[in-house]
Amino acid sequence: MKLNFSIRHEIRIALGLILVFFLIAFSERKQGGVLCTNVVVELENIHDNHFLDESDVARLVERSTPSLKGMAINRLDLRAIEKTLLLDRHISDAELYGDLKGNLIVRVELRRPVARIVQDDAPDAYVAEDGVIMGISDKFSSRVMILSGKGMKPMVEAGDLTKTETGQKLKEMIEYILEDSFWAAQVAQMDLNSRGEITIYPQVTGQVVEFGSPDNFETKLRKLMVFYKDILPQKGWTKYERVNLTYEGQIIAR
Repeated sequence: MKLNFSIRHEIRIALGLILVFFLIAFSERKQGGVLCTNVVVELENIHDNHFLDESDVARLVERSTPSLKGMAINRLDLRAIEKTLLLDRHISDAELYGDLKGNLIVRVELRRPVARIVQDDAPDAYVAEDGVIMGISDKFSSRVMILSGKGMKPMVEAGDLTKTETGQKLKEMIEYILEDSFWAAQVAQMDLNSRGEITIYPQVTGQVVEFGSPDNFETKLRKLMVFYKDILPQKGWTKYERVNLTYEGQIIAR
């Protein structure tokens, strides 16, 4: 009895697997004969950044394959279209697939800007949270901290903060600042000179901060917090014009 039950159970499993494979094969075969009639864009934009909208993405897709509408979905080179979409630096990820109704589904995730690069001799640009540098948009302007100075030029030319040692440190410093509500509100602009030294222009207090290199930025920010919490309340908020954090273990205000 137990043997017969085991055989029947294995037969049911085998039949179930055959049915699943049949349904998959039938679906692929049916989809293979489906013609593309429409492009449906699903924009994953959790940070509410509007550098691109659905119509922009649809135009990029149709420009990459001008005759895609009317083609069988299984004949479309979806990988090639995905690579074309990723050439736009506002896009961090793209996934394409077709359905049985003839829709080409395009799922796109946009990058989040964390800083804006302002240059005297070149167009402005944004830095994304992964360090990629992307162009500005006529449709949308993000309220983020400003990065300026000649020291930004090598990073802009590289197209990514993580491509240079100073840029990687700067990226880590920006992440640290944005994770802290006080620093995120206080740091309005960071100017990086050709020697890789940072000057911070704060949002509220009037003191210009000579920060030095982004090395040991956590220690320097802790010193700056001491200056704000312990020194300024005693000496007066307008007494000093500049504060220097470049010397280890010292805060020099003048």
